[in-house]
Amino acid sequence: MKQLFKKIISQKNINLFYHLPKAFLAQVLYGYPTKNLKVIGVTGTDGKTTTTNMIYQVLKDAGKKVSMISSINAVVGGKSYDTGFHVTSPDPFMVQKFARQALDYGDEFLVLEVTSHGLDQFRFWGIKFEVGVITNITHEHLDYHKTFENYSQTKLSLLKNAKHTVFNEDLKRLLRNASNDDNKKMITFGLNKGDFNQKEVKLNLSVPGEYNIENALAAFASAYVLNIDKKIARKTLENFKGVTGRMDEVKNAEQGSRLRAKGVKIIIDFAHTPNALEQALKTLRFQTKGTLIAVFGCAGKRDIEKRSLMGKIAGKLADITIITAEDPRGKLDEINSQITKGLIESGAKENRNFFLINDREQAINFAINKLAKKGDCVGVFGKGHETSMNLDGKKELPWSDFDTVKKALYGQ
Repeated sequence: MKQLFKKIISQKNINLFYHLPKAFLAQVLYGYPTKNLKVIGVTGTDGKTTTTNMIYQVLKDAGKKVSMISSINAVVGGKSYDTGFHVTSPDPFMVQKFARQALDYGDEFLVLEVTSHGLDQFRFWGIKFEVGVITNITHEHLDYHKTFENYSQTKLSLLKNAKHTVFNEDLKRLLRNASNDDNKKMITFGLNKGDFNQKEVKLNLSVPGEYNIENALAAFASAYVLNIDKKIARKTLENFKGVTGRMDEVKNAEQGSRLRAKGVKIIIDFAHTPNALEQALKTLRFQTKGTLIAVFGCAGKRDIEKRSLMGKIAGKLADITIITAEDPRGKLDEINSQITKGLIESGAKENRNFFLINDREQAINFAINKLAKKGDCVGVFGKGHETSMNLDGKKELPWSDFDTVKKALYGQ
């Protein structure tokens, strides 16, 4: 009986008998608005929010009427919204409501950030994408998808429902069965290979990191597919200022009126996957003359396997790591012990190369006011733009890495 019950309430059945009908009703309620919009869908383990914003800005600068929905912000029908979707896509009613507003406003394009949960749960059911974009596929969300193969195929499903596709050259081996449509325009990008790469498109970005170059190349390739002038796309991408909570620097140059300002480079970034943390630390390592200090944790009731991987990455790339809370959902000790395992495997020593401070505010304050000196860099990872934290698995409490960093700097 217990096994039968588990089978009945399996995720697949929930998706088919709950999420799919919701998506159908949402389409009907709002009159299938995306049928009259050119929709660009952007998915990937990392970089999808930044790439979504880049594509939106390129289209806007090209004089196109465009709306955008990402996991952190939306611009729909000329109005800006702080979406607060945490790390996933909005439900289908919100998607269709925004699409209807965009269409009624007279927009031609809609750029959507598309998560694997959103794809698996039919939140974008019925949408025919003009362009499907995949930034990358790396280790994440195996708590939900169970295997990397399931996760990959969920991401790739976006391309099957897209007229044209733009994807990272590294994904070619996964894309053999993505489409049998010879008329589908398939464009690749990559740092040193693909249809669009650094040799073909030299971009001098104002945002740091090779991964942001890849994000920009994805946006540039998308603009090409949509017949946007290359000069406009290039200018927009080179002047792109970034997204809140993505390699976001908290300026703190020494000022006489603010005696606690330390002249330490402080970066807040959303990196919460092994790949994102690795890319962020590599970028900061290159930019840092002094000590590189990483502050991060991992979320509870989420992918367990990535925790030790992230510890190992931090142990290799950061000089000092501080392990702390990041939405532990009642599993803080378990999570931190798993991250610690990876650190120890990398050769890091506790209280020398890494510290364990459960309270995130104390961890950030320790990094800035006890460890960091002028010329050092502190990277605070995992929360980024988010404005709440879940400690016990029940309640979301107000939280801001930005406010906490400023408090550590200025006592405000």
